[in-house]
Amino acid sequence: MKRMHIHVGVEHLEQGIAFYSALFGAEPVKTKIDYAKWMLDDPRINFAISTRGSTKGVDHLGLQVDEDSELEEVRERITRAGMPVFNEGETICCYARSDKSWVQDPAGIAWEAFKTMDDAQLFSAQEPLENAACCAPDEPPPGHTATAGKTTTCCGG
Repeated sequence: MKRMHIHVGVEHLEQGIAFYSALFGAEPVKTKIDYAKWMLDDPRINFAISTRGSTKGVDHLGLQVDEDSELEEVRERITRAGMPVFNEGETICCYARSDKSWVQDPAGIAWEAFKTMDDAQLFSAQEPLENAACCAPDEPPPGHTATAGKTTTCCGG
């Protein structure tokens, strides 16, 4: 089963947690000093906020899957869409170990397709870099231009 993923950069995590907990009528399922995540069934979404990254607001979108076959299906679809794909493979991001691929849509919005395998103790494989963000490549795939001001993103592990 697939789940929509949205990651939003916030300036003040506590304010974001209070707002989104009220909006969703649910507390986050994971909280860290710089990160919070809700796994909602109505609507079916993996919604995350963090103080990492260089921009505030919508950081990136994604599709989270439960099965390897679903991940391959989504990867095939984004390849058929004709946009360059960055297959990151297994990585640590947003306190989770995941297998993921990245693509930018024609408007320059970063999208990830991923399957989470396990929790992780670090925010990213790039730790201990202070305030390291993950996971989308700093450089867009060949043939793409980066969204203005956006150099790093995170994910929805």
